[in-house]
Amino acid sequence: MSEYRSGDFRKPSQTWRQWNGTFGFRFRSGSSDGKSGEVTGRGGKAKPVNSTVKDRRPDDAMRDGDPPLGGVLTNPIWCYYGFIISVILLTCIGLVMVFSSSSVRMISNGKAPWQQGVSQVLYCFGGVVTFLIASHLPAAFYQRLGFVFCWIAIVLQALTLSPIGREINGNRSWIGVGSVTLQPAEVVKLALCIWLPLALTQARKRLDENDFAPTPTFVKLEAYIARIGNGVLRDWAGSLLRGFRAYFWSLFMFMVPLLLVLKGDDLGTAMIIILIGGVAFFIGGFPTKTFWSAAVLMVVTVVYFVVSKPNRLDRVLSAYRPCKVGDTTCYQSLHSKYAIASGGFFGVGLGNSREKWNYLPEAHNDFIFAIICEELGFIGAVLIVLLFIIIAWCLIIVALRNENHYASIVLVCAAMWIVGQALINIMVVLGLLPVMGVPLPFVSAGGSSLVMCLTVAGVCISMMRCQPQIAASISAKRV
Repeated sequence: MSEYRSGDFRKPSQTWRQWNGTFGFRFRSGSSDGKSGEVTGRGGKAKPVNSTVKDRRPDDAMRDGDPPLGGVLTNPIWCYYGFIISVILLTCIGLVMVFSSSSVRMISNGKAPWQQGVSQVLYCFGGVVTFLIASHLPAAFYQRLGFVFCWIAIVLQALTLSPIGREINGNRSWIGVGSVTLQPAEVVKLALCIWLPLALTQARKRLDENDFAPTPTFVKLEAYIARIGNGVLRDWAGSLLRGFRAYFWSLFMFMVPLLLVLKGDDLGTAMIIILIGGVAFFIGGFPTKTFWSAAVLMVVTVVYFVVSKPNRLDRVLSAYRPCKVGDTTCYQSLHSKYAIASGGFFGVGLGNSREKWNYLPEAHNDFIFAIICEELGFIGAVLIVLLFIIIAWCLIIVALRNENHYASIVLVCAAMWIVGQALINIMVVLGLLPVMGVPLPFVSAGGSSLVMCLTVAGVCISMMRCQPQIAASISAKRV
């Protein structure tokens, strides 16, 4: 574990430099002590950036490194507050819609109509606490404890296969003691967002500097490769071995929780984890050829898990064939379309959904977007989509303009988690993807999802504060 200590993470990978150049600005890594650096701004002039912001005025923060696009859309300070406002709005909309979509189900189960809504409010309070704590922890804290947190997440996920694991809707992805349940996969997502950027940055550094600890196994393999007669094959094998040594822990800590999730038959959550890992490896400096080879292997693995069970394959195919009367595999998707069609432009009104009367399964959870479309109409649906677009835009803009490379990758991983999961959920509701059991972040009912989404939002706030302009603005307001 000591191998993954915090250090200098300001040196960007080649992929990251290309992304920065796309938006018209570049950044140069500063000194190893992390106190200074340069940002190339408008006109190509290098502008100094100091992490000690007490000398800076608020208007300096607005001007430094201003990209050619200009305006509010690419201003990191506006993106910082836009992200916070979007998260708050989505959470508040979620609380209202969970109560609206679950009230009939609660009554039919002999419970108080507001029971699910009250539970969601309590989960929200817990999420707000973790949000505040995570947002005030420095980036160095996550760098130091990311490895430990990742192991904790793996252990929790492994417990789903133990006697305390619980199976819900065919997925063994929960653990429970009494009435308390937890979905460890949500913790795994957060752990990977925090630890993978650190591990990949360190791995890339070891690969570039050829800095490897001598181990007997690898020494024997290197000696065997050195005896290969074909020069091209020898160089390829040597390069592959060095890459494997450099990225061993990164690959191991990514594949173990992924395989545990797949073992629990939770293919939807596995896809989100693959998206998080994929974007982390892609912009974290992982060798390009190896990355695309691994991507093909991952696709083949997902296809195998789909076709390995006939009921799962039938459920996937049902999304792309006409739904016949009595076909239970497309029942949920069909009633989701009924809800969307009933909403029209302005909706039938808050609380007036027809499909929530036990016609649409999981109306308060995975298919809550269908109820939003029915009750709030096209206007409500566009608002939800727009808020997720704002979150994606704000996280990416701040990531591109952040001098801390570790923080930048964390922000992009979080964006892939939140927005990628939202996109998959919405596409499932629209019938463009098969039913996967993926909740809508911040909106769907469920304590594990809401608390972890608010926690990763707090982590994003912490990483955003590494950006010089945002740091200067916050410092100026405190003064």
